[in-house]
Amino acid sequence: MACDLDGTLLRNDLTVSPRTRKALADVEAAGILLAFVTGRPPRWIHPVAEQTDHRGLVICANGAQLYDLHTEKVVEEDLISPEILVQAIGMIRGAVPGVTFGMEYGDLFAYESAFPMEDKWSSPDHRKVPASELLGRPGAKLIMRHEVQSSDELAGVIQDVVGGLLEITHSSYRGPAFIEASAAGVTKATALARLCASKGIGPEDVVAFGDMRNDLPMLGWAGRPYAMANAHPEVLAAVGNHAPSNEDDGVAVVLEELLSP
Repeated sequence: MACDLDGTLLRNDLTVSPRTRKALADVEAAGILLAFVTGRPPRWIHPVAEQTDHRGLVICANGAQLYDLHTEKVVEEDLISPEILVQAIGMIRGAVPGVTFGMEYGDLFAYESAFPMEDKWSSPDHRKVPASELLGRPGAKLIMRHEVQSSDELAGVIQDVVGGLLEITHSSYRGPAFIEASAAGVTKATALARLCASKGIGPEDVVAFGDMRNDLPMLGWAGRPYAMANAHPEVLAAVGNHAPSNEDDGVAVVLEELLSP
């Protein structure tokens, strides 16, 4: 079972409901591999680990990092090289005036001075740095923001500019653009496929849940995908099976049905 977190497993207040927590326990008790597949970095996983009793594995940063909830350690990484970052950022700056950059490393989020940080994101793990320092080491996700364009619009533009260098996606579509980029070819689907192959599991045996465009590769790969009722319109259109919303414990509802005799 593969499941996105924000907007899917988690309620809007970022909690895991008692009903969902029990459903996850029942999944593991049935001997089923449990994998969370999220855009979150590893440093944002601890609250989820506590609420799910440290069950399962987490594919973080849209496929760039594999995190073990039992040990709370990164066990695999597929990062963007500094050389690709230099090339891609230069190309994007030239094509998209007003775009600003941040870099997610997993243990730290670094951002240039023009990057619009919101108060709710304030954290010791967030650091303002000169733009050149974003390029100093391999990173899990390149983040791009734009105060005028929407995420859907900007994702298309950036895909046209650097589609061969980076994997472009996003996990929001309301408000100013917030674009996420992984190393070329790295998606939630590729990381999940690799994890499942290591366990002898094929796509036909995978149930997956998601709500945003960064979930589409995973939902397209899994044999039994579910889009949440609150999902991005493109996700709802692409996926035939729909689960109730995250606020209505949609993941738990489906899992209870699948696990019932």
